[in-house]
Amino acid sequence: MREEDLAVREAEVSAAGTETQKVYKYIQFDASTFVARVTLNHPQYNVLTVPMMAELAEAIESLNGRGDIKCILLQSSQKTFSAGISLEDSRPERVFQTLDAFTRVFTAISEISKPMIVAVDGPAIGAGSELVAFGDVIIATPNARFAQPEVKMGVFPPFAAVMLPQLIGPKKSYELILTGQAISAEEGFALGFINRVVAEKDLDKALEEVIARIGEFSAPVLEMTKKVISTTMGLPLEAAMKKSQSLYLNQLMDLEDAQEGLRAVLEKRKPVWKNR
Repeated sequence: MREEDLAVREAEVSAAGTETQKVYKYIQFDASTFVARVTLNHPQYNVLTVPMMAELAEAIESLNGRGDIKCILLQSSQKTFSAGISLEDSRPERVFQTLDAFTRVFTAISEISKPMIVAVDGPAIGAGSELVAFGDVIIATPNARFAQPEVKMGVFPPFAAVMLPQLIGPKKSYELILTGQAISAEEGFALGFINRVVAEKDLDKALEEVIARIGEFSAPVLEMTKKVISTTMGLPLEAAMKKSQSLYLNQLMDLEDAQEGLRAVLEKRKPVWKNR
């Protein structure tokens, strides 16, 4: 890394303040490199409580304005990715706060627009499976399985009911949600719910390969690319194209990195990103 690039990187990390080093109770958070690593760490099943979800949302929200962060890696320190919402927080008198906390996580992921990679090496159940669905690139091992068993408790999964039909189609969504049936990693891949299935021993290597590839690109360009995909999904074609063109002309073209990328192509050299 050139000295001037290193100086910019150090200034950005310094400006990010103590959030880079902040210690949480239920998650681990490391934003000291271009990939922000968020690790669910609530032994032994990563049950999602309101305080845990508040930490998760806060960590992701802290990445707003961090031009040095190119992507987020969400993973688990436990054998279970997440067993879903805690029974205590599923009680009728607590459900408003619980839904509000989970919505804050979804909003944080959506608004940050940074690509999110999810590593799954164990069961992801209920809200745990919904959390996986928020990811953009999902890499799982054969140890993973996914289920929305809420119907067995007399409720329905509010996020999965909306998200799954878009991800895997309505027919399979009806089947999984109405029966509570679990699916394997291989079935999740066949349905398009996850991107890749790798052997447990190859998980770290597969993750680092994706991270390294993303690390080659400009952070704000990655954000804008994710934004145009997520905000035009489901729109009529004409409206989607208008929105895409508006973002391209009015926001993308204002980025220094967009101009640098075009110059680099013309000059037949690698671009030098400033992440702005």
